[in-house]
Formats: sequence, C-alpha cells, structure tokens
Amino acid sequence: MPTEPTDPQRVEQLDALAHPQRLALFRLLVRRYPDEVPAGELAQALEVRQNTLSSYLSSLRHAGLIEQTRMGRSLLYRVRMDRTGGLMSYLFADCCRGRPELCPPSASETARSEPKYNVLFVCAGNSARSLFAESILRTEGGDRFNAHSAGTQPRSAPHPLAIELLADRGHDIAPLRSKTVAAFRATDAPAMDFVFTVCDRAANEECPAWPDQPLTAHWGMPDPVAVTGPDPERRRAFADAYTVLERRIQGLVDLPIETLDRASLQRRLDTLALTQEPQ
Repeated sequence: MPTEPTDPQRVEQLDALAHPQRLALFRLLVRRYPDEVPAGELAQALEVRQNTLSSYLSSLRHAGLIEQTRMGRSLLYRVRMDRTGGLMSYLFADCCRGRPELCPPSASETARSEPKYNVLFVCAGNSARSLFAESILRTEGGDRFNAHSAGTQPRSAPHPLAIELLADRGHDIAPLRSKTVAAFRATDAPAMDFVFTVCDRAANEECPAWPDQPLTAHWGMPDPVAVTGPDPERRRAFADAYTVLERRIQGLVDLPIETLDRASLQRRLDTLALTQEPQ
C-alpha cells in the first residue's frame, strides 16, 4: 500500500512541540488565552533565561502556533487557536482516522447527571477574586449553577475587605472560606462543568488536567489584595474587581448554554474574558 504524504506544516508543528520546555510554554499560553502575555512574565513563570525563552518562542512562532504583537517596548505572545485547532483536527481525523476510542467524549456528548452546572473559580489565594465570583454566581445564577471557589495556594482566611464588601452588597458570607483546589480533584468531589481561573498566577501554574473535561477559561484580573496605599484606594481596588466579575458572570448566566455546541460556548467564554476593568 503506498504511503500517504504528510502535511509538512503539521510535521513542523509537532516538531516544535516535541520538547519539554517548548511544550510547557505552549500549554501556559493556552491556559492564559485570550491574554497576550509579556515575554518577561513567561520567562519568570517557566524559570528560564530570556535568551532561551526567545528560542522557544521563535520555534513556536515559525510553526504558526503562536503570534507576537508589540506594545511599546514589550513583546506580547498569544496562542493561535485557529492553527492549534487545525493540528488537533489533523491528528484525530487524519492520523487516527477519527477512531472514537482515541478521543474521549466531550462534555456535550456525555449525559448530564446533575440538574445544575457545577462551576469552579480558581485563584492563587482564594481570599478575594474567586470568592467574589463564587458569591456573585450563587446570587445571580442559583437556579442553574452550583458555585464553588478554591486556591492553588490558599490563604488562611478570606481577606477582611472582601468579606466586608460582599456583606455590604447583600451576599451570604457564612459559607465562605479559603480552601485548596486539591479538594475539588478528590474522587468524591462534584464533577465540574466549568473551571475559570481569575488570576494570572493560578493560570501560570502547571496543574493536571481536570477530569470529566470541563470547559475552562481564563478571566484574569489584577489582585486587589496586592494594592497598597490609603484605605480608599484599597477599597476601590476590591470594588473594581467585584464589578468586573459581576459583568462577566452576568454574561455567563445569560448564555444559552443548552443550545450552544462546545466550540461555540468556548468562544463565548473567551470573549467574556475581554470585559475590562472600570475606568
């Protein structure tokens, strides 16, 4: 039987990913999508030298898997989802001939056992942003969603200003506590339908893939806990974070989830990440 020709571009893409650190860089940019991430932040997150990172970025760019833009003196990088999707389609449809045993079923193909969608918001400390998101979704979408939050490196307790703000806005603060994301990977944890990272630090961390293939999106935003200065400035930072998350979560609640296919829903979730901070 004659050998079928192999798409040269696919070979180049696979070759670019066939290196542990280049693959780690690519995976980080996928987790951060749709962010454009500065090269310096990438080097810091991966703990590599700048010149080494430049070589990795050049390989991925040449293969068409990432794109580069310039903002002032900074170079920013983002995954090219169109090219990445083409590679995944090629592997499944061409190399694997579409065999279903080689591709696990998507969430849209799996029967739901829960009447509500389980949603997890993740940040590093689980002391402000993720707790805001959990509380807002519990209030705005309680009839359709179960809201949870966790931290990759949780603090000992929620930040007092976060709790104060939530109480002032009428949220039930009694169930709120800082907890580890590991608890939601346990065998007895609820299966997640959606997982959102709401801080860059959490998205930069290399974590195992979630079971049950939940839809994931990065809704990164500045950490109000990190703001220093006069009390009014700190309180405004917390209020701004709350407002942005409220807008994004209202967008999630308004989505016709049941009528969207998985790819369309993912695009809508990524678009919601572009909701900007208050001016």
